[in-house]
Amino acid sequence: MNPDDATAPPESLGGKALCVGKGGVRAALPLTGLRVVEFTHMVMGPTCGMVLADMGADVIKVEPIDGDRTRHLLGAGAGFFPMFNRNKRSIAIDLHTPEGAAVARKLAQSADVVLENFKPDTMRKYGLDYATLAQQNPRLIYVSHKGFLPGPYEHRTALDEVVQMMGGLAYMTGRPGDPLRAGTSVNDIMGGMFGAIGALGALIQRGITGRGQEVQSALFENNVFLVGQHMLQYAMTGQPAAPMPARISPWAVYDVFTVRDGAQIFLAAVSDAQWATFCDALGFADLHADARYATNNDRVRERASLLPALRERLAGHSAVELAATLEAHKLPFAPIRRPEELFDDEHLLATGGLAEITLPDGARAGQTARATLFPFTMEGARLGVRLNPPTLGEHTDATLAELGYGTEDIVVLRRARAVG
Repeated sequence: MNPDDATAPPESLGGKALCVGKGGVRAALPLTGLRVVEFTHMVMGPTCGMVLADMGADVIKVEPIDGDRTRHLLGAGAGFFPMFNRNKRSIAIDLHTPEGAAVARKLAQSADVVLENFKPDTMRKYGLDYATLAQQNPRLIYVSHKGFLPGPYEHRTALDEVVQMMGGLAYMTGRPGDPLRAGTSVNDIMGGMFGAIGALGALIQRGITGRGQEVQSALFENNVFLVGQHMLQYAMTGQPAAPMPARISPWAVYDVFTVRDGAQIFLAAVSDAQWATFCDALGFADLHADARYATNNDRVRERASLLPALRERLAGHSAVELAATLEAHKLPFAPIRRPEELFDDEHLLATGGLAEITLPDGARAGQTARATLFPFTMEGARLGVRLNPPTLGEHTDATLAELGYGTEDIVVLRRARAVG
């Protein structure tokens, strides 16, 4: 299938992938008709596939016979599979068998886009590398997700933590002398998003030239992009960027305050106009009149005296009261929330930012939960969930049938344990 002239995805998706825009107008999602075959695991590659799937592509996730390992992770990994694999179909293939590898190659040849995130040279062993596949399908777009782009580090094993540590992000997040990884899989997720951006650009170019190409995205380079602002801070000032907890803030009031009953709230006043409003709203006229705090840069220089004064004055206020006051005066603020509290966030609930899915694995398999959607709209609508995160091999038979395998062929493949 080619999205340049395709009009509908496979029948197994039930026709066109639709979204409801303003005025209830139903429109096909932008990648309707695009077939993506995904040889991925963990977070980075599946994120790329989810971006394309949410935008309407028919994404077929190829899993080993025993399934993607993230189906069974504990602790912080328990949410990986249901979060990053919605709107996909699952086919279980054992690439280590000749029959399974042959099925995988036939499936890949049916694709507009192939995604992978394995170690360098892994896909070549099965005839699933870009050079091999492109010989038969020069229109193929092939997205590789790696730890490092080709170079001295490319054969190192990378993890999100690895590149955060070597790429300056952990240094910037932790206190001095205490590097700390960010609280989510930032490089994995963004690396997958950049892979999807590259795929979309390649699709546009293919529409012009008729030819596909290979796209590469990497964890380390993603991380370096994230800290690029701090690199240029050094280039501009000659002063190394300090870790965020010890940074010299460009704004004087831009911090977390502990208030009544030990509650915490983030408050900010990032301009002279906001500072005037802040003082007026909270009855701090004397601070506004104090010449030491006349301008933002004055207040930054005087943070050592200003912040203790603010902490003392704010300690008797409740977080709820402060939030209401600052919201009424259109000033920036934020309650300090934990992730599980966001299930009840009134804005997310009112705007459709969460969508119900059926959990495919684990102790709660078959039960429902709400997952976060992409943070943008198209034609006034959020991109929703068309397919639940699949159970292992849920679509194996249907996918094989689309490739031309008959009932007896599938029986033979199962006997050989080539598919599951």
